Amino acid sequence: MAGVLAVALMAPAPIAPEYVALGDSYASGAGAGSYVDGACRRSSNAYPALQGAEFPSFRFVACSGATTKSLRTQMRALTPNTTFVTITIGGNDLGFADVLTTCTLNGDVACSARASQAVDFIRGRLPALLDGTYATIKQAAPAAQLVIVGYPRLFTPDDDCRTLSIVKRAALNEAADQLSDQIAQAAGRAGARYVDVREAFADHGVCAREPWINALVNPTKDSYHPTRAGQAAYFRALTGALR
Repeated sequence: MAGVLAVALMAPAPIAPEYVALGDSYASGAGAGSYVDGACRRSSNAYPALQGAEFPSFRFVACSGATTKSLRTQMRALTPNTTFVTITIGGNDLGFADVLTTCTLNGDVACSARASQAVDFIRGRLPALLDGTYATIKQAAPAAQLVIVGYPRLFTPDDDCRTLSIVKRAALNEAADQLSDQIAQAAGRAGARYVDVREAFADHGVCAREPWINALVNPTKDSYHPTRAGQAAYFRALTGALR
């Protein structure tokens, strides 16, 4: 009996669920209001904050402007005890803000050319960046379930949008599709779960009757990012994928 008790006392205690949320402005909640960190645009309405309420240990380190390179700072939050990780990353690597600025301030030709340049980056250089990022996460948190959350299309097809022309909207949506496809493939290579949010936003683009993505707003850094309702849609997509 004493021997059994000694073994029981020596056994490691079970690891408490620990969630770390990584990523860029789509993960931090820029555009959704109720910011708890203005510099990083971390919102209490963001999908990680909603998911984090279910965990006894939650580290919300996603930050607006993050790239696969700058994400290294966020990864310091990962430990061998981390059990769950979400990440949305890649948009800033291809120049998300510059693409939208070009399309807002210039004509169809310039917009299409810049979007095409972004697609070339997505197909050419981004896959290796994503592979390296996911591998580093798994090395830092080997016991964690890694869930990779994607991006929506910005615009609802066939809407009556005056913000940008039909040509521009089509070019931006095509770039979003290419980005989602490459992220999904990288998630598969990493053995991670991928959450595709495009269907969730299908009827709720920038110019939809019920938009879940901001149009051009003040401050501009919140433009073309999910609203509070959009982040709630992200959360539903995430929880649905985990069932």
